[in-house]
Amino acid sequence: MKLFLLGLFLLTSLTSSCQAQTADPQGMAPMDSEKILIVYLTRTKNTKAVAEMIHEQVGGTMVELELVTPYPENYREIVAQVARENESGFLPPLKTKITNLDQYEVVFVGFPTWGMQLPPPMKSFLTENNLSGKTVVPFNTNGGYGIGSSFDKVAELCPNSEILEGFSVRGGSERDGVLFVMDGEKEVEVRQEVEKWLDRLAF
Repeated sequence: MKLFLLGLFLLTSLTSSCQAQTADPQGMAPMDSEKILIVYLTRTKNTKAVAEMIHEQVGGTMVELELVTPYPENYREIVAQVARENESGFLPPLKTKITNLDQYEVVFVGFPTWGMQLPPPMKSFLTENNLSGKTVVPFNTNGGYGIGSSFDKVAELCPNSEILEGFSVRGGSERDGVLFVMDGEKEVEVRQEVEKWLDRLAF
């Protein structure tokens, strides 16, 4: 009888141990929000709206990228300037400086798709700042043509970072005169998509 009880105790202990080791990662304690940074570039405020939705879910610090010399307001002028920058490899100087980057472990980077590429200011940010050893999470808004090569470029510029699944959603289309769209039913829909995405990433 004693041997039977001892065997039952050992079996129960072993089962409990295995269950503890295979626990659902979503049941783990949430990451300290002070270690999360959300950096975004926005023109029509759609990417900013998505950044705010992410911030509501995970907390952290939000930083909008600003240039030393802002882009022109005219749509055709900015398209021409960005095309020249992409062709030449020019990286526009940033007014935004993040001096305490070492304190962050997770960096969300958000941007619109410009010319089917990563916008030059975001290239500037990822080139100027060393994100080695950090987890980088891209998110994107676009005018209906998708992410282009932008997510691949993020991975290329962060070779020593862990790149998680990115998020992309259709925003405005400045070319067609459609600017901010993240309100009403669209906002509700995108917020739900953001929440599902963050759940998949276990945030």
